Amino acid sequence: MKLENPRQCGARGLAMAGGRFTLSMKVISARFSRLATLGLTLQAFLSLPIRGQPQRLGQLAVVQGTVSDSESSPLKDVDITLESADHAYKFVTRSDAQGRYLFNDVPPGTYTLRCSKPGYLEGADGPFAVSVAESKIVDGHFSKADSPASAKDARDAGQFSDEPQFQIAGIADPTNYGGHGSGAAVPTKEALAKDADALNREAPTQLDNNSGTSGDAAEMHRRKGDAAEKEGRSLEAVREYQVAAQLQPSEANLFAWGGELLLHRAYEPAIEVFGKGRRLFPNSVRMAIGLSIATYNHGATKQSAQLLVRACDINPGDPTPYLFMGRLEEAERIELPGWTEKLHRFSLLAPDNSLAHYYYAVALSKQNHGSQDHSTIEAELKRAIELDPKLGEAYLQLGILYAAEKDTGAAIAALEKAIGNSPLPDEAHYRLAQIYRQTGNEDKAREEISLYEQTSQQRTRKAEEQHREIQQFIYTLGGQKADGASAHTKPH
Repeated sequence: MKLENPRQCGARGLAMAGGRFTLSMKVISARFSRLATLGLTLQAFLSLPIRGQPQRLGQLAVVQGTVSDSESSPLKDVDITLESADHAYKFVTRSDAQGRYLFNDVPPGTYTLRCSKPGYLEGADGPFAVSVAESKIVDGHFSKADSPASAKDARDAGQFSDEPQFQIAGIADPTNYGGHGSGAAVPTKEALAKDADALNREAPTQLDNNSGTSGDAAEMHRRKGDAAEKEGRSLEAVREYQVAAQLQPSEANLFAWGGELLLHRAYEPAIEVFGKGRRLFPNSVRMAIGLSIATYNHGATKQSAQLLVRACDINPGDPTPYLFMGRLEEAERIELPGWTEKLHRFSLLAPDNSLAHYYYAVALSKQNHGSQDHSTIEAELKRAIELDPKLGEAYLQLGILYAAEKDTGAAIAALEKAIGNSPLPDEAHYRLAQIYRQTGNEDKAREEISLYEQTSQQRTRKAEEQHREIQQFIYTLGGQKADGASAHTKPH
């Protein structure tokens, strides 16, 4: 089986450039999540002695504890997530039969612990500080939900009634973003949301043959929504898309509505809309992708991973879900079940696609199964570079691979290539600094650290600018009142 010609995939928002599939809206690498981690160890790096015995870089901590119910009885099979405040590190585990959990190798920083279990209210602890080499104990306590299937559980399961269970209440003040699904600028989430929404922008509108008057009216409202979004009237746009979807719940109208909600960080409403779309149109690849990305941005990584695996199986020849999967694979620090196999299939179905080989190599690098995998990773990265000599991310991964194998010369050469072929190569500068520091070349190490700081600051400013450019919706769910963020709404 071979992949469809990308020139015939306009509805999927793809284009061919240099032997590499890309989304027509700029494919922004999900590498930001990993890059943001570098600042956590910078202070420890610079404090290393110039002379004498080298110290260990970034001594890591342990976070552990027990989760129990309101009667202090241990709870097993609780999903537990530990995430850093800058979203750079995310650890996931599940409590054992005694309710215990353990996270090893936790870098110092500020973290929040979140716990969830069906039939119980979600719990969170933090933010709290984790110090160098600390063994920190954080216990969690749960209360039972009013019913086994709460409103939130229903939304996460993709249930959706004829009437929406949410209401868009306004636009957040861009100088003080708050409310659902917001927080610090998270480039990975916002880039994924933009590109998922782009699947709608490039898909041709198709009316049902028997749509009649309602179909014509729905099309009119959808076009009004498109015009409003282009002119920056986002609140008006989402309401037009909603009317269109309610008049005619077609695949195109539901996706346009869900995409607009996702783009403006209304993740829970987006899950509702995409959930209905997925039930009505189970063979829609982009609906499955939209639901997966909305779920991921809402924090349910495991559920999102399963949804994306299913999206790849709807039409194995469609490259779109693999591309999203690859970018999420870069962002997550854990190996997600089934993803390596899917990305391997992508590399076989698209042997001339540089990103197919690159993403498969990234997936393999998280398995750490030994030297045989290292050889495969190296071969896949070299094939990606052969297909696209300007793929800076592949050079970076080669540099990381060679550095781990203590091949200093090859690592330096690969990292210099990464710098020359990446717009903001902050991680490459940082890793070069590490190598120079380890080999005793202090002058070059300090020079690379200085370059790392400059490019890292540029990346941060760019991410913050992009974050402010997108208006954030304030919304209510069911009979709830809008939260404190609604105080920052403005007329629109």
